[in-house]
Parts: sequence; structure tokens; C-alpha cells
Amino acid sequence: MPIPKTVEVTEVGPRDGLQAEPQFVATKNKIALINDLIGAGLPRIEFSSFVSPRAVPQLVDVVEVFEGIDRSANTVLAALVPNAKGAVRAVDTGVDEIVVFLSASESHNKKNVNRSVDESLTDFEEVANIAGQAGIPIHGAIATAFGCPFEGDVPIQRLGHIGRRYQELGFTGISLGDTTGMATPPLVSQAVRFFQDNLPDFPIGLHFHNTRGLGLVNVLAGLEEGVDQFDASFGGIGGCPFAPKATGNICTEDLVYLLHEMGIETGIDLRCLMRIATEVEALVGRDLPGQIMKTGPRLDLHSMGEVATAQG
Repeated sequence: MPIPKTVEVTEVGPRDGLQAEPQFVATKNKIALINDLIGAGLPRIEFSSFVSPRAVPQLVDVVEVFEGIDRSANTVLAALVPNAKGAVRAVDTGVDEIVVFLSASESHNKKNVNRSVDESLTDFEEVANIAGQAGIPIHGAIATAFGCPFEGDVPIQRLGHIGRRYQELGFTGISLGDTTGMATPPLVSQAVRFFQDNLPDFPIGLHFHNTRGLGLVNVLAGLEEGVDQFDASFGGIGGCPFAPKATGNICTEDLVYLLHEMGIETGIDLRCLMRIATEVEALVGRDLPGQIMKTGPRLDLHSMGEVATAQG
């Protein structure tokens, strides 16, 4: 499969990145970050979630955030929706796209949304009806698609069962999520090929976390299989609050740098992303794992006077 010439990057930092932060990020700062991301050329942003404020208090201001976003650009503003109640709120707010999710493993789905997998799929029927009547597209995500921290490997047939149901419900595509960084390049290739063979008309996206340092290696594996949609988070911030030892998403700046160095177009301004990641780092008050935000691209050269000369 030829490597794509263009890739769509979805920024999930405002939702997946900030959701587990213990200190509330002011609404005006979230709005400013999202508007800066739009200015940097991000084609799609998962800006927040219509989840219960009791479960994720960081995202209690989802409606206020949406109302403050600059809508003059063509950026798609997507929101995560856990159930029919959230779907109604999303429709009333006027989001561009709804994202639903479940976990491929029963145990993680129970921890994450307190439902069985089949119960979640049944719930999505009502979400699909609500969104369909409003003309809002739905994208389906599968968490723990490459392994569950409680159960281990997830049978690929289970992913296929969920994917087929998503397609039957009229979803526009599917994202395979590596919630706790258990993916490896062979697992990525296997899963992508399975969907290409069994659901060939269903677009595939990949959502990696860098928990075990393989995030960008897994991106390469996806690219080699022809995948052209990837999620990432500014500065590499994030992590599922309902999974043990979950760490951040792959970093948006690092991903975009990799793609550009491979000659793959994204339409995104890397310098703007680097500045945004630095702002996020200041907002959360701690160092973030992104690399390019610290070092810059490889041809950002330095004066020899910046480094001491060896003596002797």
C-alpha cells in the first residue's frame, strides 16, 4: 500500500489532553487555544465532550467553549458524546460532528462508561437517530483496540463486530484507539488490514498514546498500510482517567514534523503548533513530553558561541 501524500490530523488536546488535568483550565484559555489551533491550520479539532461534569469536571464548560470559538474557518469541530443525553446537548449546541466511543474489552468499557459493549452499541442506536434527524455526522471510536490493561490482547474479531455495527448505524468512519499504549507495529498492520479486507469502504483513523515509546513508530506502520487520518494532542498531553498508568497521546507537533519530513502534506503550520504547545505547558504548570516544541526542527541551527569549546 503506498504511503499517503496528504494526511488529516485531528487535534484532540482540548478534550483528551485536558480531561485529566487536576487544575481547571479557564474557559477563556481553552477558547484561545482552540482558536490558535484553527489559525495553525488544523482541519479537525475534538474540542470537548458532553460528558457528565461529575465524571470529567474539566469539561463542564463545553457549551461556553463552543460559543467562543471562531467559526469563520472551515475547521470541523467535533465533540465526544457518551450517550443520548449528551447527543441532545451536542445537537442543541450545534457541533459539526459527534464522536461516540466504546472499549473493545468488556472490563475497560465497564470502568469507562459502566456499560457492557453490547449495551453501549444499543445506546448508540438512539444517538444515531438523534444525530441523523439533525443532519450531524457521527464518527465511531474503539478504545483499547490494541490491548486492554485488564484483559490483555483483544480478539480482532471483536473489533470487526463493533466496526460492522458502526457501519450499519451510518457512522462516517472508525478510529482505532490505543488507550494505554499497548499497540506495536505488527498489531497496527494486522488491525488495519483486517478492516481494509472486511470493511473496505469504511474510512480508518488511528489514535495512539506514547505510553511505551512506540507512538510515532506505530504511525509509520499505519502510513505504510495507507492510513491517512491520525489523532494527536498538543505537547503530548493526555491520558485516560479510567485506565491504569495511562499517559499522553502522541504529540501533534512531533507528528506533523514527522509527516512533513516524509514529504506528506498536512496544511498545518508547525511553528504555530510549537508556540501553542509552549502555551499549554505554561497553563498546566509542568513539563510536557513533546520534543519538537523544545528543540525545533533539525535545521534550526545554533551559533557556535552557544557551546563551550573543549579544553586540552
